[in-house]
Amino acid sequence: MGRVHLFEFEDQKWFPKFLRDYGTDFLQFLSNKTKLYRPAVSILEKGLKADGSNTIIDLGSGGGGGLLWLNSELLKSHPDLKIVLTDYYPNLNAFEYTKKQADNFEFIATAIDARKVPESLKGLRTQFLSLHHFKPDDAKRILQNAVDSNSAIGVFEAQERSIPSILAMLFSPISVLFTTPFIRPFKIGRLIFTYLIPVVPLFVLWDGVVSSLRTYSVKEMKALVNSLENHDAYNWEIDRVKSGPGVILYLLATKKN
Repeated sequence: MGRVHLFEFEDQKWFPKFLRDYGTDFLQFLSNKTKLYRPAVSILEKGLKADGSNTIIDLGSGGGGGLLWLNSELLKSHPDLKIVLTDYYPNLNAFEYTKKQADNFEFIATAIDARKVPESLKGLRTQFLSLHHFKPDDAKRILQNAVDSNSAIGVFEAQERSIPSILAMLFSPISVLFTTPFIRPFKIGRLIFTYLIPVVPLFVLWDGVVSSLRTYSVKEMKALVNSLENHDAYNWEIDRVKSGPGVILYLLATKKN
């Protein structure tokens, strides 16, 4: 199945910010509760060690992804860990909520473009469930920017371009309906646009299916890497690992000694 870059509502500038935030809040809640990124713990530890850093610069953070749970695990081996949340469309309510849950979180309130990260943001760069938002040329720019900045980067996708992954996305509206009352911070609008006017379940369904169709395969990520300038200055680990009934596709790039 070839990669298809259909539109996602979340990416559209005209899409109401409050609806985008409800969607990213849902993904954050589900990722933490299901410990979706459990396989990422050892990969992130490897990246932090190779980078010699105690800071994670998370790009395209959305609502914070599964970082709350990941943070609790990483603190066991990196007690001085700091995580900085960033996004092109910052979900500030979610960022503030995340910071209240763990004081080693920080966030940038202004838009941060993953294709051109400010040089002042130093640390292991991460992307959770966001690389598929970028067309190949822009995905290449993200990786090239990391190489040019001598930064390590870890990319994680919790779906793949396959029939089982797409079928799983078809059940996402049910997950939205069941989890919405438990998502924090509480907002009456979330209830209204989930149950009375079911915009959130429907756009989460569409964006979920499209995310699977957009996801880069291991082979395609390797092709992106091979097209980068000075890619041989880095160690590249690109693979897929099981995570419960699903899979995590990941890329880890660390500077060679």
